[in-house]
Amino acid sequence: MSSKHKHPAPDSKGTYAFVSLGCPKNTVDSERMLGLLKIDGYDLVSDPDGADFVVVNTCGFIERARAESFSAIDEMLALKQQGRTRGVIVSGCLAERQKEQLLEDRPGIDHLVGVFGREEITRVADRLVGHLDEQRTVFRPAPIHALSDRDRLRITPKHFAYLKISEGCDRLCTFCAIPKMRGKHASKPIEEVLAEAEQLAADGVRELIVVAQDTTYYGMDIYGQPRLAELLRRLEEVVGIDWIRLMYFYPMYIDDELIDTIAQSGKIVPYIDIPLQHASDRMLRRMARRVTRAETEDLLSRLRSRIKGLSLRTTFITGFPGETDDDFAELVGFVERHKFERMGVFTYSLEPDTPAANLPDHVPADVMESRRERLMQVQQEIAFSALRQQVGRTLDVILDQPVPGEKNVWIGRSPADAPDVDGLVFVTGDRFKLRAGDIAPCEIVATQEYDLVAVAAGKPKPATEPSVHLTGIGSV
Repeated sequence: MSSKHKHPAPDSKGTYAFVSLGCPKNTVDSERMLGLLKIDGYDLVSDPDGADFVVVNTCGFIERARAESFSAIDEMLALKQQGRTRGVIVSGCLAERQKEQLLEDRPGIDHLVGVFGREEITRVADRLVGHLDEQRTVFRPAPIHALSDRDRLRITPKHFAYLKISEGCDRLCTFCAIPKMRGKHASKPIEEVLAEAEQLAADGVRELIVVAQDTTYYGMDIYGQPRLAELLRRLEEVVGIDWIRLMYFYPMYIDDELIDTIAQSGKIVPYIDIPLQHASDRMLRRMARRVTRAETEDLLSRLRSRIKGLSLRTTFITGFPGETDDDFAELVGFVERHKFERMGVFTYSLEPDTPAANLPDHVPADVMESRRERLMQVQQEIAFSALRQQVGRTLDVILDQPVPGEKNVWIGRSPADAPDVDGLVFVTGDRFKLRAGDIAPCEIVATQEYDLVAVAAGKPKPATEPSVHLTGIGSV
């Protein structure tokens, strides 16, 4: 992770490096800890070699993510063993999931900080830097309401940010361990979410990416009913925000009010991420998804018919225990029928502490992988066809960064592209003075696998200045 701070300030309490892994929700946690450490006087550096300590904020969701987390931890522990950093703090979902077992397996770790212990990161750093032999673990119960994420030091580009509106999940999908790591669903009060959004806008954010474990369930715990539609209408009023992107919709609780709010909005981009996981009713029951194929298809039809130009992103699991050839064939047919613009496919990951681990008829690994490859082959032609249809159109594109080593070439995203998970738009054009964070009309001239190639077709849309002056910490 890069930093503007190459050398510690004279009054610095110490230097540290930070490794952030996992999903956007974990990114928000990382940014909050970075903000707290900065406020407390610690100096972020880009290279862990020589830093006083390193924080590794881990992911523990599936085996592949855990392997990445273990690799990062071991790399930092090797630096410590060589005397090139003083200590290693491990935080996040893997720490929450494994707790003291992680310390037993890797005794070189100095401190563990659970998901809800993040607010105490500065106290943990003080203990480490001060050589205090105190408690090595900080685990706290899940809060009644989601923790505030204000005063973050953001690691996303200055012009977009993730806005976490709730924490935890009440869904008990049989394959998922998230409720064990992040607790039951807990929403932030509307006013707290708005305050965060206003602070982000004051820091230069133009695109808010709304995230949660279960976005459509927002507000149920506080207000007794879902209040996402109302929250979105309030977010539209935040001056300085131009795009609002919606992630992690669960198929339940998407009602007419919410659909109409999205359809009628001038800021919510026509993009919804709605992980469906499967299409076979038998598989959906075994997954405890609490939704049928017919209900899903009715929902997709309503979304498509009422939200103009909608791009849908979804994910599916192949090889869930008991999945037969017929179940998989039904899933393939479902994908062919509904033609999702964006789609990811994962093979089933056996999680020992989930109900699915005890289900009979586990699918061999080679079958899971061959099914994943087959489904992605089907999706590839659907996605490529959808991209070819964009050629000749003019789309607004938000510019994330210049292409390294190229002159007047930018990496951007269309309204149909979320950061890191979707395609890119490569924009050329020296007629207009383009900058990172600009939203510019661009003519699509070609496709390049999952990406688009475009030429700037007009002046960037000017950013509106926020009417509030809530000074945030900014971005790295």
